Amino acid sequence: MPYAHITGWGMSAPERVMTNDEISKVVDTNDAWIRERTGIRERRIARDDQFPSTLAVEASIKALTIANLRPTDLDLIICSTSSPEYIFPATACLIQDQLGATKAGAFDLLAACSGFIYALNMGAQAIRSGSIKSALIIGTETLSRFVNWKDRNTCILFGDGAGAFVLQASDLPGGVLSAVMHSDGSGGDLLSIEAGGSRYPATEDTIVKGKHYVQMDGKEVFRFATRVMASATQEVLACAGLKLEDVQWIIPHQANIRIIEAAARGLKLPMDRFIVNLERYGNTSTASIPMAMVEALEKGQIKPGEKIVMVGFGAGLTWGALAAEWTGPIPSKGHVHPEQYRRFTRLRSLVRRALRFVEGLLYRREL
Repeated sequence: MPYAHITGWGMSAPERVMTNDEISKVVDTNDAWIRERTGIRERRIARDDQFPSTLAVEASIKALTIANLRPTDLDLIICSTSSPEYIFPATACLIQDQLGATKAGAFDLLAACSGFIYALNMGAQAIRSGSIKSALIIGTETLSRFVNWKDRNTCILFGDGAGAFVLQASDLPGGVLSAVMHSDGSGGDLLSIEAGGSRYPATEDTIVKGKHYVQMDGKEVFRFATRVMASATQEVLACAGLKLEDVQWIIPHQANIRIIEAAARGLKLPMDRFIVNLERYGNTSTASIPMAMVEALEKGQIKPGEKIVMVGFGAGLTWGALAAEWTGPIPSKGHVHPEQYRRFTRLRSLVRRALRFVEGLLYRREL
């Protein structure tokens, strides 16, 4: 049975930085109040021409470059997002086209802030089964477009960004060791965007009532999160046959510093074992774990052979954790340039549309 190794990684964050002081000009709050309750100082906000797909493509190009893998070598793309560009087509298909990943299947996964862990586990299982050899796993968000900037309980939290991992099959032990995924739909109303789906399609009434914005019961979400972060970490380690002392790093969902501190107390671990970049990016939902890991890797914090645990929670309610042994890129010959495939995206799409048109004409003649 092949092992699923994380061989490439990348992130993309919008250039626009919104500080707490800027938010205090819009709602009744201040920098000290936000930092004390969340640990956040600033967050990134996407430009009008930046979308989940464009941020994801930038992160994916970086990940493919590190993995030394061509987009055309990818077998599968899973995009985890809570802010898809459309109900359909899937944002993953937009990414597939922009990358030039011509043979990859692509789909979106919606498990809110736990989504990246879910997606990474699904990609790893597909590799372990032998059905694929490589996968691109993405967490990407522009949640700032679903935030009510008059609600200080939610507008202070969320930011935009994307993170991507390449998974590849290898006969060498390591990579993804175990994962756990859980849900409790009875708490679905605690964190939601109520309108915009088939139950409450967009109407004048849903817009006036602000039902297209993030709604959150902060106290209940906090209680839930502080409980499941520690328990999911312990569960995934048990599944991998590991103990806490075997693990060098915990990478938590970057939602709130007090939640992370509570998880550390529950696990009886010092905070310096946790990788945290919440202060500069806020809660980027499905992108938060890969973005935190990418920054840690760029700083040289995570080294080959070390054991790590990713753990998160989110709307649904969902929660989960994944344990892995870090190995890094698989040695390969030559050097590929994934960004070159992106240059011909528009031409490739036009050619594909033309071919579909011709195929349609030929098919009708056969009928």
